[in-house]
Amino acid sequence: MNFLACASAKILNATLREIDSNRTLDLDEPSTYMLQEWIISPPYIDMKMFLIPPVVCLVAAILVIPCILFVIFSSFSIRQETRYLLLGNTLLCDLMYLIFYTLSAVLSGENLTLPKYACVLLLFLLAVTYCGGLLTAAAMVLDIFLAILFPLHYVAILPPSRTKKLIMLIWLSSGVFPGIIYLVLMVTQKPTPCPMNTCSVPIILVMTLNGDDAVKLCYVLSVAVLFLCLALIHGCYIILYLKTRQSGIWESIFSRASVTFLMHHTILFFYFSPLLALVVETLLYINAVIGLRTGIWMSLTICNVLIVLPKALLPYLYGLRYREISSSLKFIFRMKRLSLVSPVVSP
Repeated sequence: MNFLACASAKILNATLREIDSNRTLDLDEPSTYMLQEWIISPPYIDMKMFLIPPVVCLVAAILVIPCILFVIFSSFSIRQETRYLLLGNTLLCDLMYLIFYTLSAVLSGENLTLPKYACVLLLFLLAVTYCGGLLTAAAMVLDIFLAILFPLHYVAILPPSRTKKLIMLIWLSSGVFPGIIYLVLMVTQKPTPCPMNTCSVPIILVMTLNGDDAVKLCYVLSVAVLFLCLALIHGCYIILYLKTRQSGIWESIFSRASVTFLMHHTILFFYFSPLLALVVETLLYINAVIGLRTGIWMSLTICNVLIVLPKALLPYLYGLRYREISSSLKFIFRMKRLSLVSPVVSP
């Protein structure tokens, strides 16, 4: 019996025992058998439908992110600016996350398993790239915050050399936090009759809610850190608005500042909504409002749709709005189109 069937059966039995003891939620016999049948033999055909959003988002990201990264790192003047270096790091993290997550989703959808250490490495890379993108997004907000509130000292505070060190620190921090969680779980977890042989992130999230105290503590700390980063980003945007609302840049709803502010909050909403949905799912599942089947569908929706969507939208809503990047891309494609036109030879 594989991990999903074995562990899910244990979860089902524990849930049914809790329901019988509390008598707060009654499942009729047909529903119980249907849920047990779904757990033992998951509807992989329906689950394959959830492969479409990650694949589409990956294709959309691959079409534009490499071009933006080429423009940033090939132009000396562009890569000397902090905002472009941070943007490039964010796009790189998002692209790597989409690649790793799509690989994980495809393996899960095809019911394929990886060796234990390959699965651990894949999950670690997913955590590193996700944390890296989130921390870089927070650094981008901090960069805007310093540029607007301290324009005279901005260059001295964040020169290009210090920005590169900041990016290195972001990558280091993104690897340290998942590494600490992995070491804690490796030390505290005991061998179980249901060894984990799945790399499906939605399934692992649901199984985490039924783990021991160490697993639940790591889960709560991870969500709390993510909420803290997003709250910091949102707070900086609010302070920027309060500091600049008297300057007149917000008078027109179609002004560049208003559009940029709306765009940033749209991206922030897309980053924030998966965590909010994850917390709501956790509370509903712990309080036996929803069952295992609904919990897995909600986790699939959160991971395969809500989390990957902003990573595909970011280069279009944010990266292409920079005049230097869009102008450079237009110039490159114009030159390529001219080079493909064969010269006309006069008779």
